[in-house]
Amino acid sequence: MLYETKGFFRMRSKIMKRACVTAATVAALTVGGLAGAGTSFAAPAQSSARTATVEAVAPLAVVNLGLDTAHAKSWQCLLRDRGHSPGTIDGQLGTNSWKAAQKFFETLGYYNDSIDGIVGPNTIKALQRYLNLHGANLAVDGIAGPETKSEFWDFAGTHRC
Repeated sequence: MLYETKGFFRMRSKIMKRACVTAATVAALTVGGLAGAGTSFAAPAQSSARTATVEAVAPLAVVNLGLDTAHAKSWQCLLRDRGHSPGTIDGQLGTNSWKAAQKFFETLGYYNDSIDGIVGPNTIKALQRYLNLHGANLAVDGIAGPETKSEFWDFAGTHRC
């Protein structure tokens, strides 16, 4: 009888192990995938990556303000020709291009914020002041609306690389 009892417990142990493995498999698939086959698994480690904020991503963004590549290249060439390196002349107004623009606007007295390459209201105001210097009649409100974009388009098209 004792032997039968041991057999019962061994069989029960195998059934429980299978049930645990099955439950573990279901849990793993629910969590997002099974790391490996076997009788056990480890839950995926918590990601230490933080959620990116708009502020953290903004400097990496390309902000052409309605300019196509040719017009944006012309703007980059203007900045370069005025002594403010926008980086590669590629028609993509990214952080380096906007840092160069902010430095350029600063030399004109139109910009007095941090040189960070982020196209915020102060950068837009400086651009609006600069465009007004060249014949535009824009409200200096820091909003890159349709009129500001249209004037920027027209102005950027006047400079050749």
